[in-house]
Amino acid sequence: MAHGRVLDFILAGMLCEGMALVLLFRVRGRGVAPSGLVWNLGSGLCLVLAMRLALGGAWWGFVSGGLLGALVLHLVDLRRQWV
Repeated sequence: MAHGRVLDFILAGMLCEGMALVLLFRVRGRGVAPSGLVWNLGSGLCLVLAMRLALGGAWWGFVSGGLLGALVLHLVDLRRQWV
């Protein structure tokens, strides 16, 4: 499953990105607030995790759980940003 390794690197990169954005916000006081970042980044992480699980041959329930998590986080993010 060499293709799944790429997704592992993407997941690690997304986590590093999130930590860097939170650190920048704390140090400079500008940028994306961590409370808003969690929902967007979490949704993307759930999608990549679901893809990783599917490529790894995981049980369909785990894959659909990842997709459901992405949907819920995405809807929460939309609701928070709705004007």
